[in-house]
Amino acid sequence: MASGRKQYVIAVCGRKNSGKTTLIERMIRELSERGLKTAVIKHDGHDFTCDIPGTDSDRFMEAGAAGAAVYSSSQMFVRKRISGTEQWDPGSPGAAGAFGMRLLPYFPDADVVIIEGMKSSPVRKIEVVRRGVGTAPVSEPEGRVLIVTDLPKESFQEPAAGFEEMERILGAVLEPGGADAKPGRTGGADKRLAGENQDE
Repeated sequence: MASGRKQYVIAVCGRKNSGKTTLIERMIRELSERGLKTAVIKHDGHDFTCDIPGTDSDRFMEAGAAGAAVYSSSQMFVRKRISGTEQWDPGSPGAAGAFGMRLLPYFPDADVVIIEGMKSSPVRKIEVVRRGVGTAPVSEPEGRVLIVTDLPKESFQEPAAGFEEMERILGAVLEPGGADAKPGRTGGADKRLAGENQDE
């Protein structure tokens, strides 16, 4: 990312099975079509396996390494243990989100960083509310710029959009006007980024 360019950071949260991952996939495709690099940070509420058992990097970690990295000419993989003062209490509201924000420097070239989760954090966020899973938002109201839902939008006392309304959804990400901005039509974000791309 060129020096001085604004990086857009947005969280996408909601109940389990509400459609967060599917929405993020669509957002990534739409943003990529606009020429914007997008990175995603995901919080896992449980421990997880991030390497392939038996590979060299996994064996290094099993031997006690604090971290391991693998890279090629086209991609890289970094694994690091969280220990000591870096650890947080999973039951502390907002603690996981605060750590997630610390991962932003790993993606300096991204125009947009989407963080999946962070419903207890006051950061800018979109919440997914899907019929059959829930009928009301569960996230911290502060920072919530849009609800994406398949329920009647009139059910909510705040900006809401359907899953198919990608212009409004991306408007909540890319423009100060939030969900009512139309980046693909007004050209605000696209023109700015197009001009800055000339410097790269």
